Amino acid sequence: MLTGKSNPDYVNNLTESFVLIQSMASLEKVVVQLRQKKQEATKLRKKAEKQLKEVRSTERRSSSGLNTIDRKIESERENISDVSTVLTQKTSQLESIERLVSAAQERLGREKEAIEQAQQEIEFADSPEEKQYAESRLRSLNDHVVELELEIKNRQKTAKKISAQAESISDIKSKISSKIQKQTKSKPSLRETMTTSHKAAEKFVKEVERRLKSEATAQKALGKASVKLKELLAKRKATKRKPAKKAAKKKTATKKKTAAKRKPAKKAAKKKTAAKRKSTKKSHR
Repeated sequence: MLTGKSNPDYVNNLTESFVLIQSMASLEKVVVQLRQKKQEATKLRKKAEKQLKEVRSTERRSSSGLNTIDRKIESERENISDVSTVLTQKTSQLESIERLVSAAQERLGREKEAIEQAQQEIEFADSPEEKQYAESRLRSLNDHVVELELEIKNRQKTAKKISAQAESISDIKSKISSKIQKQTKSKPSLRETMTTSHKAAEKFVKEVERRLKSEATAQKALGKASVKLKELLAKRKATKRKPAKKAAKKKTATKKKTAAKRKPAKKAAKKKTAAKRKSTKKSHR
C-alpha cells in the first residue's frame, strides 16, 4: 500500500508547487526591479520637464526683454526726434534774435556817432537856424538811441531765455541718447541668453521624449510582469486545491467501498435473525 509521501501524485504536486514558488519569487524580484526602474524613469522625466520649463521661461523672458528694449528704443528715438525738432527751432530763434541784436547794436553805434556829430554842429553853428536844426536832430537821435537800447535789452533777455530752453532741451536729448546707448548695449547679452536658452530647450525636449519612452517601456514591462505574477498566483492556488479535491474523491470512493462491503453482512445478519425467530416459534409450539 502507498503512503501519502510516496504517492506519485503527491510528489508531482509538491514538485510543481516548488517550481511555482521559485518562479513567483524570481518574478516578484523582477517586478520590484521594474517598479524601481519605472519610478527612476518617472523621476528623471519630471526632472527633465522641470529643466525644460526653466529654460523656456528664461527664453521667454529674454525674448520679452528684447521686445521691450526694441519698443523703448523706438519710443526714445521718436522722443529724440521730437526733441531735436524743438531744439532746432530754439536754435533758429536764438540765431535770429542774435542777428537782430547785432543789427540793432550796429545801428546804435551809428546813432551815437550821429549824436556826436549833431553836438558838434550845435557847438559850431553859424546861425540860430542851423543850431535849432542840429538841436532838433540831436533830440531825435537820442530818442532813437533809447529805443534801440530798449530793443537790444529786450532781445537779449529773450535770447537768454531761449538759450536756457535750448540748453535744457539739449540735456534732455543727451539723456535720451544715453538711454538708447545703454539699452542697445544690453541687447547682445539678452540675445545670447535667448539663443542659449533656445538651444537648451531643444536639448531638454529630446531628453523629455527619451525619458517618456523609457518610462513607457518600464511601465509596459511592469504590466506584463504583474499579469504574469497574477497568473502564477492563480496557478499556485489551483495547485493547492487539486490535492484536496483528489483526497475528497478518494475519501468518497472509500466510503462507497466500505458501504458496499457492509451491505451483504447486513443482509446475512437479517437472515440469521429471521431464522432464529422461526426456530423460537417452533419450539414454543
